[in-house]
Amino acid sequence: MTIKLGVRELVEFTLRTGDLSATSGSQNTAQLGARIHRRLQKQRDSNYQKEYYLELPLTLNNQDYLLHGRADGVTLSDTHATIEEIKTSETVFDQLKDNTLTLYWAQVKLYAHLLMQKFPALEQVTLTLTYFQTNTETTTQTEQVITKEAAKTFFDEVIAEYVTWLKFRADLQERRDPTIRQLTFPFDRYRPGQRELAVAVYKTIVTSKRLFAEAPTGTGKTISTLFPTIKAIGEGLIQRIFYLTAKQSTRRVAEEAITLMASQGLKLKSITLTAKDKIKFPEEADLAPEDNPYMLGYYDRLKPALLDLLEHHDQLTRPVIEQVARKHTLDPFEFQLDASLFCDVIIGDYNYLFDPQVHLQRFFATSDPDNFFLIDEAHNLVSRSRDMYSAAMSSHPLDHLIALSRDTDQATPKLRRRLQDLRATFDDICAPLIDAGQTDSTFMTPPENFEHDLGRLVEAVHDWLVDQPQTPFTQAILDYYFMAISYQRIADYYDDTYRMRLTIDDGQITLKQLCLDPSAFLADSLALGHGAVLFSATLSPLDYYQTVLGGDQDSLAYQLRSPFKPTNQAILVTNYIQTTYNKRDANLANILLAIKTLVDGKTGNYLIFLPSYSYLLTVSQAFQLAYPQIQTVCQQAQMAEADRSRFLASFTANPTTTLVGFALLGGIFSEGIDLKADRLIGVGIVSVGLPGINPETNLLRDYFDERSHQGFAFAYQLPGLNNVFQAAGRLIRGSHDVGVILLMDQRFASPRYTQLYPSHWQHFQRLYRPEQLSSAIHDFWHQEALSE
Repeated sequence: MTIKLGVRELVEFTLRTGDLSATSGSQNTAQLGARIHRRLQKQRDSNYQKEYYLELPLTLNNQDYLLHGRADGVTLSDTHATIEEIKTSETVFDQLKDNTLTLYWAQVKLYAHLLMQKFPALEQVTLTLTYFQTNTETTTQTEQVITKEAAKTFFDEVIAEYVTWLKFRADLQERRDPTIRQLTFPFDRYRPGQRELAVAVYKTIVTSKRLFAEAPTGTGKTISTLFPTIKAIGEGLIQRIFYLTAKQSTRRVAEEAITLMASQGLKLKSITLTAKDKIKFPEEADLAPEDNPYMLGYYDRLKPALLDLLEHHDQLTRPVIEQVARKHTLDPFEFQLDASLFCDVIIGDYNYLFDPQVHLQRFFATSDPDNFFLIDEAHNLVSRSRDMYSAAMSSHPLDHLIALSRDTDQATPKLRRRLQDLRATFDDICAPLIDAGQTDSTFMTPPENFEHDLGRLVEAVHDWLVDQPQTPFTQAILDYYFMAISYQRIADYYDDTYRMRLTIDDGQITLKQLCLDPSAFLADSLALGHGAVLFSATLSPLDYYQTVLGGDQDSLAYQLRSPFKPTNQAILVTNYIQTTYNKRDANLANILLAIKTLVDGKTGNYLIFLPSYSYLLTVSQAFQLAYPQIQTVCQQAQMAEADRSRFLASFTANPTTTLVGFALLGGIFSEGIDLKADRLIGVGIVSVGLPGINPETNLLRDYFDERSHQGFAFAYQLPGLNNVFQAAGRLIRGSHDVGVILLMDQRFASPRYTQLYPSHWQHFQRLYRPEQLSSAIHDFWHQEALSE
């Protein structure tokens, strides 16, 4: 097997020295850089060959490698050649650090060696470094001439430095692969559906496809996807797994699965990436990079720290990363990212792949067929991805900044002027809205004058920030500056899947780039790897999720049956309860009686889910007044981690009295919690969970109506129903769990909904009177008692 090695990766790892730079303020994006590259490349003559691919086979430590890369431009003649490397940044060229220039020149020198190996007649190559300063659009060009001998000498020096790490990587793989080949499924037997899912995942890897899989609760999705994917590493089909999810709890499940396999002899490196604000050391919080000991000299201490980490640990969890980072005085966030380059399994949040603002550039700058993606709880990616590709700017912080700028000598006249210009532009944009007596408007294209004035403010702030002291005014400016940069980055993606939203609320003007359909962007992200499996307990209907999550014509779909007996749960639909907004008050008494009937069936713990917090308060308070003898616990609008833990701790095992919990449908307790056995014996769901009617969701409805004629389903019905499925899934968590799901809304019995029910819901019962509900619950628990 030949391992690919990128020129840029080789250069950055072997030659980077000195301090860790703070990059969060950079306004450059991959899209901006690509546009600048294309603009400059178009200016070259007809002999210029852009994006010139170069490669060189190497054998190092008895392993075959392919060193490869793309030079930005090459001009060739019979006896001479020029290689151009284009770099973009906001920094003035003369202020670039020496170690940065060393990396720039090193990359083009290696391209020169590869080019002269390809064309042996070439004795020397002219190297051109073209530097484009993005905020001023200033171009600086410098040149060097390198001979074949000098290029070969430089290449040998770099390879000599890197070969130690190649040997280290090869040793890790040599240690890893036999343990993968010997690895067997880490349980005595497969649960129903597990083998089928594992086989489907492995076939997806073999065929380089995308698989959308619904695997109901109890299937054991994590081990059923990780196990075959790790086996594929042992077969050389892939080299790295990204296990991505939306919640910390599911990341822990992935860690536990790897720990389980490690206990049976598996030797591979895994890492769990932690968000920057959570893993940063407390003492770093108020330090500028130039004063931060964990950043100063970072690259000079990095390699010994990596050796220390990788020689002593296989599972690189947050405590492990922090321990070694502190020992070697390294910023833990960046240290974990550098360590991830040596890992076989990378566990983290969706945003590391999909979010254009924070995705891992070191892995996803270009496609890599060695990477494979496992996307857990994929239903959460629908709304998350819309947020990732949307951005807003508001006038309110500007008012504050303008007021502050009048009272400080820090603000230059130019900075004040740019702040005021942008504020005036907000007023200009919303003037027609005010004249019409409206508070919101939607339009197709971004206002050009806003983009122009925002860009001028960003440029002015960038220039102003040089050598500014750390003051409250500086921090306030920085906060708005980063918001503006974020808005500009999203503007690079703006197309016909977007709408502009302009709103006025209590004098605050907000302009939002609203992404309605990020599916093409998700597809582009998924295309960066060998393939992907997107899976969830609730992914019905599969064709909907394939549409909105970047599926293509070749995508695979797989739907497993529940591993549990359908008779373990009764699914009861109260056909006599209506919860549409204008019918809620009239139906409150029926809802309270239905909940009371549910909990009267058997002493135990129950969860009742409601679609909004105000409705939750209404129903829970009315229930407490009507039945004060029944213990209740309610989700609060804001709950810290300790509050959440206390809420869940109320659901004790072997309860001797009844507890009724009230929680928000689609909220923190409607998925990702595991109340097994008799910690939960009943779930009630009030309403079909439709999102509240609002202008943005209506825009989503209209957008999909224009394209698929399923606007209401895509915008309202299916997201709401997924919340219902997730909440109901809290009930049956194991093969011995039993209980009742009570669906309190007559819409649940309509064909629009029943046709979407999974197979293990097909035995649902329609109930037309409260007496029927009482009989159905009594019969279920009576039958359950007889079967024990």
